[in-house]
Amino acid sequence: MDDPDAIEAVGRKRDAGTWGRTDSCKDGGWVAFTTDSLRPDLGWVVRWHPEHGRSVVLYRNEDVASAYMSYEDEALLFRSGGYWWDGVTWYRPSQVFDRAREIYVSRPVPAALTISAADQPQGDPSKGVLWAIADLDLDAVRVAGSRHWRDDFALWAARHGGGRHLAGCVVHLTAPELAADQLLGVAELAEVAGIGASTLRAYQARGESEVPLPQAIVGGRSMWSRPVAEDWAETRARSRDGVARTMADRDHDNLSIGVARLWDYFTTAFTIDLWDRDSNRKRFALRWRTKAAVREIAHDVAWTAAASLDRIVPLDDLGATIRAAVLFEFADWQRTARDEEVSYPINHAITRMLDWLIQHKPEQARAVVAEIVGEAERTLNIPPTVTGFSLRQALALDGKLLGENAYTEFLDLVLPPDN
Repeated sequence: MDDPDAIEAVGRKRDAGTWGRTDSCKDGGWVAFTTDSLRPDLGWVVRWHPEHGRSVVLYRNEDVASAYMSYEDEALLFRSGGYWWDGVTWYRPSQVFDRAREIYVSRPVPAALTISAADQPQGDPSKGVLWAIADLDLDAVRVAGSRHWRDDFALWAARHGGGRHLAGCVVHLTAPELAADQLLGVAELAEVAGIGASTLRAYQARGESEVPLPQAIVGGRSMWSRPVAEDWAETRARSRDGVARTMADRDHDNLSIGVARLWDYFTTAFTIDLWDRDSNRKRFALRWRTKAAVREIAHDVAWTAAASLDRIVPLDDLGATIRAAVLFEFADWQRTARDEEVSYPINHAITRMLDWLIQHKPEQARAVVAEIVGEAERTLNIPPTVTGFSLRQALALDGKLLGENAYTEFLDLVLPPDN
C-alpha cells in the first residue's frame, strides 16, 4: 500500500483490539503503522522516503508503537544494534540526550560504508521461501532467515522486476569501529562504564539501566563497539545519579556538598547550645560526662534539620526563579549590547543562588541548567555554547566552591553534549 492514511485505517477498527497511525517526517516522507488484520499479535511499520522509496518492517504488536516512534525523524533503517541511516549518513545508536534541546544527539560513524544487496553474493530465488502471514512462525523465520536470507532476497527481487532493485536495497553498513577485532565483550563494556561485570550482567537479566543493544553476537556472546560503550558511559554519567555524584561529599556518605556542610553546621550549633552554654550543660553533665557524648546527640539532631531541606527551602520554586532570573539577565543584556556576545554576565546574587542549588540539590540544578540553555536558544537565539560559557564564568567568579575548576565536572555533564 502506498497511501499512509489507508495503512492507518487498516488498524483503526472499533472494538477490534487493533490500532494504526501515520505521521509526516522531516525529510518530506511519511511513516505509518498498523496491526495486522489477520495476525493481531503482529504489526507493520511502513517508512516512505521521497528519494529512497519504501521500506516495510514486521514487528511483534507489543513493540510496534515504540518502533514506529523511532522512524518519525530522519531514520530510514536500523542495523548492528541501533546504528541508523538517514539516506546519506550512518549514525551511532541514539543514547546521549540533550536536555536543553530535548533531543538525542546524532553522532556520525566515521568512514562508514553503505552495503546494498547488489554488493553481496547473490542468492538462489528457487530456494527462497514465501510466507503467508497467517502461517508465519517468528522463531522459525529467525533461525532460517539467518542462513537463507539472500535466497529470500533473490526471490523478492525476482517478483519485483529482477536484480535492478538490489542496488537500491540497503542491507548493512561497514565501519572500522564495527570490525570484529574492535568489539568489546561484557567485561570490557563494564570496564568502560565503570561498573563490575556482574553488575552489568544483572542489568541485562533484569532489563535495567538501558544497556545498549549489542552490535554483534559472536559464539553466543554479546559484543559492543567501543563508541557505543563510551556513549552509554556518558549517558550514565549525565543521569540524575551521575550528576549528583559530581557534587557529593565523600566523607559524608556521598551526600551533596551543601547538605553535608549544613549537617556539620547544625552539629556545631547544637553542640554549642547543649554543652557550651552553662545553663544547658548541667542538664547533661550527670548522665553525659563529656562534650563528645553531647556532640553525638547534636549530630543526630542536626541531621534531622539538614535532611529537612525541602521543608526549609521551596526547591521547585527556587529552580523556576533562578531560570527566569538568568533568562531575564540575558535578555536585558541583549537590549544594551551592540555586538554579538561570546558570554553574558549574570548578576552576583543570581549566580550565588544557582551555586547554592548546585551544591545542595545537584540533580535539580541539572534540570534548571538544561532549561536555561534550551530557553535561551529558543527565545533569545543564544547558542548553547555561549550560555554554557556564561554559566561557567559566573560560577567561577561568584561560586563558593574553591578552585578554578570546581564546577567543571558538574557543568560538563549537565550542559548539552557534543555531537
